[in-house]
This record gives sequence, structure tokens and C-alpha cells, in this order.
Amino acid sequence: MKKLENKVAVVTGASKGIGAGIAKSLAEAGAAVVVNYASAKDGADKVVAEIISNGGRAIAVQGDVSKTADITRLFAETNKAFGGVDILVNNAGIYKFGAIEEITEEEFHRQFNTNVLGLLLATQGAVSSFGTKGGSVINIGSVVSRITPPGSAIYTATKGAVDAITQVLSKELGPKGIRVNSINPGIVETEGTHTAGIIGSDFQTNAEQTAPLGRIGQPNDIAPVAVFLASDESGWLTGETILAGGGMR
Repeated sequence: MKKLENKVAVVTGASKGIGAGIAKSLAEAGAAVVVNYASAKDGADKVVAEIISNGGRAIAVQGDVSKTADITRLFAETNKAFGGVDILVNNAGIYKFGAIEEITEEEFHRQFNTNVLGLLLATQGAVSSFGTKGGSVINIGSVVSRITPPGSAIYTATKGAVDAITQVLSKELGPKGIRVNSINPGIVETEGTHTAGIIGSDFQTNAEQTAPLGRIGQPNDIAPVAVFLASDESGWLTGETILAGGGMR
């Protein structure tokens, strides 16, 4: 029996990158997976098709995690398709780097709405769907909250908030049998890091030179950690932050 057999997982921001890798790995471990996306329908449909072609179960559901109505619909469609939820992966996230002089109100709210408010609203929706059986919430933070690179004030602030929220909700939700943990990746090669110009930059070179394992990550470096935190193998873990950055901290 696969370790996530008969489990249902919702993965936000799962149309590409780390989210897509986690969604596929959860499905491979036996979970039925809801692939949430904000705008990249083609990517989400591709992830679903790959899961189904490998014998898994999956659906794609559009939704902006920062909108309560979208979260309500996300979990309603999940419950309709699979009859409940056992696992939530709060992966949806956005970033933009810039010096303090470049910060605007709009950019502040754009990142905090998705990275922090979206995480809270999605968790709120999952808690209602978990019911009395409990569940596992896996937040995707970042090592930036430890290494605090220049030019990342807003993004690092959002991920520092994720660290704090993980601690608060682990205590708040533990009595309900809900575990809350975080994975904080280092630089991972994804569509997003290519688009942002991180791949091939001095930032990547510096990361490779300073990380003990001497390389940046791939989505399949993160996904197995999520499977572990989703499974009963981690049943005694809550409030933990796992740094997954090749030793970068």
C-alpha cells in the first residue's frame, strides 16, 4: 500500500515549478490531488494529465488564494470530486526583488496578498474540510528568511511571516489533530527563477559557491520532503521548519 493511499491533497500554485513537482509526487505516493492554479490553466492541465497517465487521480481548479470566494470554491470542488481533504500544501507564492527605493504600496500588497493572506485563507478552508480526522498543512517558506539577501525586503518579510504563522498554527491547530510544518527551499531551478533572471545570475553563482552541497535545487529535491510531511511517517512532527537548501542558511 502506498503511503498516501486514500488521502486527498490540495496543492496551491501547482501548475509549474515546485508546486507541480509536489503535486506529482503526492499522486505517485497514492493521494488524489487537486492542482490549484491562478492563471496558468495549460500548465495545470498538463500536470493533471501526467498524473492521470501514470494511474493517479487529479483535477485542476482555478482560484486566486487571496480571494475568500475562490478558496470557498476550491474546497467545494475538492469535496465534490474526492469527498474531503487530508493534506494542504500552501505553495502559491510570488516574488519580485528590488532596492528599498523601488518599493511601492502596490508591490507590497501584491506579494503579501498571495504569500501571507493566501496561505491563511487556504488554511482556513482546509481546516473546515479536514473535519474531526485532522490533517497535514505544509507551508512553503524560503531560506531567504534566514539569509536575508539585499533587495528582498518585501519577499523576505512575507517568508518571515510564513515561519511565524507555521509556529502559531501548529499550536492552535494541534488539539484538532492538524499538523502544520514548513519547507524552506533554497534557490530552485523553475520557470519562475528563469523568468526572474535568477538562473544564470551572480546570485546563483554565489549560492552555488556558498552552499555546502555546491548546487542549486530542483523541484524533485523538495517534493519528497513534502510527501514525508504529508504522510503518517511524520506524525510526531508539527511546528517544524525544514531547510531544504543544500545546506544554505
